[in-house]
Amino acid sequence: MKKIAVYCLTMLIILSSLTVTAFAESDTSLEIKAKAAVLMDASTGKVLYSHNEHERLYPASVTKIMPLLLVMEAIDSGKISLNDQVTVSADAASKGGSQIWLEEGESMTVDEMLRAVAIASANDACCALGEHISGSESAFVDLMNHRAKELGMNDTHFDNCSGLDDDTETHLTSAYDIAVMSKELLKHELIKKYSTVWMDSLRDGKTELVNTNKLVRFYNGTTGLKTGTTAKAGKCLSASAERDGLHLVAVVLGSETSDDRFNTAKTLLNYGFANYETVELQVDTDLITDVKVLKGIEESIKPTISEIGKVTLKKGDKDKISTEITLATDVEAPVEEGQKLGNVVFKINNEPIGECDLFSDKNIRKIKYTDILMLMLKSLTTGQ
Repeated sequence: MKKIAVYCLTMLIILSSLTVTAFAESDTSLEIKAKAAVLMDASTGKVLYSHNEHERLYPASVTKIMPLLLVMEAIDSGKISLNDQVTVSADAASKGGSQIWLEEGESMTVDEMLRAVAIASANDACCALGEHISGSESAFVDLMNHRAKELGMNDTHFDNCSGLDDDTETHLTSAYDIAVMSKELLKHELIKKYSTVWMDSLRDGKTELVNTNKLVRFYNGTTGLKTGTTAKAGKCLSASAERDGLHLVAVVLGSETSDDRFNTAKTLLNYGFANYETVELQVDTDLITDVKVLKGIEESIKPTISEIGKVTLKKGDKDKISTEITLATDVEAPVEEGQKLGNVVFKINNEPIGECDLFSDKNIRKIKYTDILMLMLKSLTTGQ
């Protein structure tokens, strides 16, 4: 009986400890009502929270983040302009789903088409923009897939530019990849002109546009970006917001209801803003000593610090930052402008969080025999 009692008591202790552990885990987790989700820092690409982030899923109209990115890049490169007239093809006019009912032969500016895509998620306008850039939707989709590979979006394959998935089983991506392309799109300030608008209109007010992203109206600091809904994809969203210099992207895929996707995105964004901050890394220049130049026309050089940038840290970790400086004591001439002389590694608890280079900001040639003679003559004439 004693053995049984000891056994029961032991099991009770184990079960009690398991219960406490499970409670602690659920108590610290976020309520994610979605198949997959990611919270990413839009400045650095650092993932702050993830749930099934690489699961390949249907993205619905969140797909349109890539066409919007390609349009922004085409504008920046001068390939197209906001005032360009875009003529609607029969193929673009025939697109189903969300649309502004474009007619074959109708013409709108790139600016108007962008408003239709970014605000109202218009499939017909998205196709028309793709054709304007690449000549056909299929060529534009090839460009989308090429750009995805360049960005390292390894979970992604696009079959169309709109996200319609009735006739495809291969138009797939992941929450992580969507966060990556969202981050890239947000580098273009112009997109916020469209992605932050709640209501607008086209055709002299005859066509009303209402943003499908409710956060634009109801969440402080919202900068975009895109919703998506199909039977296969469920309710999807890539939501971005910025507060106090911290710019975040929350991606939610496969929610059952629209409220679930918006509430999950708000949960992720709130978590990010409550727990993280953007910090500008700094170097104490007094710690950067001169580097001796051997056989050079100049005896030494003061290293220049490369652009350091910012990092996103948990709140309270800023005071834990330490710097580790590696710097050459000497360097042999000739020294070239831009030549690396050392580096600075920023750490927290001995873990690297950032790095910058120390380099020469000028050329220093090797000293010649004639230089030595000139220095000797100067010394004799000046008495120095």
